[in-house]
Amino acid sequence: MGSAIVIPARYRSSRFPGKVLAPLAGRPMIRHVWERAMAVPDVERVIVATDDATVAATAKGFGAEVMMTSDGCQSGTDRVAEAAAAIACDIIVNLQGDLPLIPPRLIIAARQPLLDDPTVMMSTLKRPMTRLDELRSPNTVKVVTDRNGDALYFSRAPIPMARDLAAADPLPAGVYFHHMGLYVYRKSFLTAFAKLPPGRLEQLEQLEQLRALEHGYRIRVVEVDEGTVEVNAPDDLVAAEAAYHGRG
Repeated sequence: MGSAIVIPARYRSSRFPGKVLAPLAGRPMIRHVWERAMAVPDVERVIVATDDATVAATAKGFGAEVMMTSDGCQSGTDRVAEAAAAIACDIIVNLQGDLPLIPPRLIIAARQPLLDDPTVMMSTLKRPMTRLDELRSPNTVKVVTDRNGDALYFSRAPIPMARDLAAADPLPAGVYFHHMGLYVYRKSFLTAFAKLPPGRLEQLEQLEQLRALEHGYRIRVVEVDEGTVEVNAPDDLVAAEAAYHGRG
């Protein structure tokens, strides 16, 4: 039941090339992510997985364990799966390199279902949404779950669609949730998942987690009461700097 955290660190990001090395509070963003991962208790290894020599050298420079992976990996999940093949742990955390300020307690919360229930193969996080602009944004991934907390669907569209919700109405509590891109897998499932062909819904929404649902696998979704800054574009670094210094 040992666990490891793998941080996939791709340099050639399509929207923000080199973002894992972008400076945040005077240090590369990947270092912030690594430090948050290192603060999680009961983790046997924290590994930066990359195909880029500059990223590898930077990570080694601040003391991280680095694993070089193929430049043919099509996604962060593929990179994590490749690294996981050489890790002797049952539970693998996929911690994206664009979450520099993630509280370690969120990683702990995402991992807990796999510690508590041997039938859970994959888990992730959600937080409540309260703003209509967030609900309508295609950059915000939404999730709906069943009564057991397992995902029914993920979408960039507003789900569920409230037919009679007016623009001025507040969002009803306990209905709309923002999906947070942190995943935890059993190693055996991750190995199988990475070999599955992309599904039609996954290709339409550009959401890799839909592949699991399309192939009939459950994803346990843990509700948390806080979010974190996600750095997807250069402008997001401004928000990350403000949050780091307690200004937002």
